[in-house]
Amino acid sequence: MSLRYRLALVSAAGVALALVLAGLVCYVVVRRELRGQVDDSLKAQAARIAGGDLQALGDAGLPAPSPNAGGPAQYWQIVAADGVIVGALGGVSLPFDHAVWAVAHGRRVSAVEDVHVDGSHLRLLALGVSGGVVELARPLDSVDRVMSKLRLILLLICVAGAGLAALLSRGAARRVLTPLAEVASTAQLVSETEDLSQRIPIRSDDEVGQLASRFNTMLDRLQSSRAALHRSVTDQRQLVADASHELRTPVTSLRTNAEILLENPDLVREERDQLLSDVVEQSEELTTLVASLIELARETPEEQHFEELRLDELIADAVTRAQRNTSSVAFDAQLEPLLAYGIPERLLQAINNLLDNAAHHSPTGEVVEISLSPDGLRVRDHGPGIDPTDLPHIFDRFYRGTNSRSRPGSGLGLAIVYRVIDQHQGTVTATNAPDGGAIFTVKLPNTHPLEPHPLPKT
Repeated sequence: MSLRYRLALVSAAGVALALVLAGLVCYVVVRRELRGQVDDSLKAQAARIAGGDLQALGDAGLPAPSPNAGGPAQYWQIVAADGVIVGALGGVSLPFDHAVWAVAHGRRVSAVEDVHVDGSHLRLLALGVSGGVVELARPLDSVDRVMSKLRLILLLICVAGAGLAALLSRGAARRVLTPLAEVASTAQLVSETEDLSQRIPIRSDDEVGQLASRFNTMLDRLQSSRAALHRSVTDQRQLVADASHELRTPVTSLRTNAEILLENPDLVREERDQLLSDVVEQSEELTTLVASLIELARETPEEQHFEELRLDELIADAVTRAQRNTSSVAFDAQLEPLLAYGIPERLLQAINNLLDNAAHHSPTGEVVEISLSPDGLRVRDHGPGIDPTDLPHIFDRFYRGTNSRSRPGSGLGLAIVYRVIDQHQGTVTATNAPDGGAIFTVKLPNTHPLEPHPLPKT
């Protein structure tokens, strides 16, 4: 049985139970009230008879109460203690049973009971008098007819109320459970098709609406995770493919030179030294390429590896290294004291790559300009600049622009810069300067100027 039908059944049962209880209370109260009126009228007449004499009552008849008190009883009977009827009214013989006998012999003052005489339902009150008992009776047929109709009405109300409650509960359950059905169908659809773009419409702000909202949030996260995993797998596959292609050339050249040295042990010294020099150069190129590949294959750094650092001092160390390794160009650094948050080793590697790239593209005697301010790090060279068609791909792995293809290199330096800055939640952009050369701009979050220490008071 579905949840919708179970809710309708439970609601109908609850309403039916409530109606039955209310009907029982109503029935008991009405029955007591109607029978109480009959009893009150009998007692009102009995009050006028109390203390009377059997023979006197038989001769004079029974006194009757006023119409406001119910009027005289329709049936009465005066019976002596030995059971002889002294007088009667109504044309029926009222029973002289054990209760009436007990009143006639003084064992009870009075007795009230229901009796059936000649097919009529009567309410009988027996009152003891001197020498016998007086029996007063009123018919209960009209009360019974009213109670019978009331029972039928209450039964119909219970049945109709339970049915209406079932219909309303089913409709309410359908409205309430529709979002749950949508959640179930969406979950089944996602399970069958693996389509994480499915979403559940949010129709309310109640618990069911919150469930739909959280289910959509879960799907968003799953879709993001799946997309990130797909990108990661695609990037790794592309990295392996690109690395295989890039490694093939230096490995082949290195193997060729080694085979020449092995097959020709009698080479002249000049040729042998040249081949050995090529082997060393190719080994260094291969080592650099492998190190760059390892750097690109690194996972995102853990949060606890980040630390506060002096970015200006880090850049100054990078400038000193670049100037030591490259004597053909000069480096002009204008650095403001600046605090940043990151991994010093990774940021230093990215800055070194930027400076090496600027030095490689700068003509001899030119100046590489480096500036650091709260607006970011700016590195500018005065080389040929970047071809406009290369700008969208300048940070791609193994991509070598038009102006770089004639120079040695793997095409991984700027890709590492982009990867490191992206891992630090920053941005790096490349543009061409209006008067020639390329400009690289790096912006990192959570950077702020170093606050100067106040001078002591004298």
